[in-house]
Amino acid sequence: MATFANTNAYLSINGTDLSDHVRSAQVSADGEALSSETMGDSWKESTMGLKSWTLDVEFLDDFATSSVDSVVWSAFNTGTTVAVVYRPVNGAVTTTNPQYSGSILPNKFTLGGSLGQMASKSLSYPGSGALARATST
Repeated sequence: MATFANTNAYLSINGTDLSDHVRSAQVSADGEALSSETMGDSWKESTMGLKSWTLDVEFLDDFATSSVDSVVWSAFNTGTTVAVVYRPVNGAVTTTNPQYSGSILPNKFTLGGSLGQMASKSLSYPGSGALARATST
């Protein structure tokens, strides 16, 4: 199995490529484990219930037009879901560089930071609907 160093990921929110401001990004998906035992069973059994996913991202902040602050604020202020696209490498979608896409609910906004530190935004957005995985365009 090949190893991979995460050094050049692609992330767009609401159609805007913000990759050059991303410090970290992680897409996490979970499935609810429902108990499905019946009388006479001697072991626990589980069945997958509803699935959910989350985008966790840390941006270095930028207040230029169409950059991090304006894109994140606009998405938050609108109060509706927006499109997100993530790829491990900022390149073509392939079997070795799959694309994950869906809609997120931008229900958080942060601003500020500590004295002498890089201004950043650390955000966690819940997915809304399915998370899709593609290996070609």
